[in-house]
This record gives sequence, structure tokens and C-alpha cells, in this order.
Amino acid sequence: MEKIGYILLLIVAGIYLIGMLVGMIAAFPFGLIGLLAIIGVGLLFAKVVKDRLENKEDDYYSKNVEK
Repeated sequence: MEKIGYILLLIVAGIYLIGMLVGMIAAFPFGLIGLLAIIGVGLLFAKVVKDRLENKEDDYYSKNVEK
């Protein structure tokens, strides 16, 4: 049930992001500012996900330390 919720949320977020990108391209000269902001947030998000996946210490604590 939880996985289905995450999948649906991911689909909606993807559609929302595509709509935003289309809108930014349609408003071309002024939309470049929004496109740069979206790219910047996307790059930071990718860095956070990459750092989290590569951090073995976080994996250890999430699996072995009691809450």
C-alpha cells in the first residue's frame, strides 16, 4: 500500500515538473530564470541522494541503532 502511494506521488510530481518545464519554455525569455532555478534545485537534490546512497555510516545506524 505504501509503495503504491509513493508510485502515485512520483507520477504526479513528474507530471507537475513536466508542466512547469513546458510553461517555462512557452514564456521563453522570462522563463529562463525559472528553468535555471529548476535545474539548480534538481542538481542539489541529485547530490543529496548520491551522498545518502554512498554513506555507509547512515546505513549502519538506520539498521542497528534502536530508536
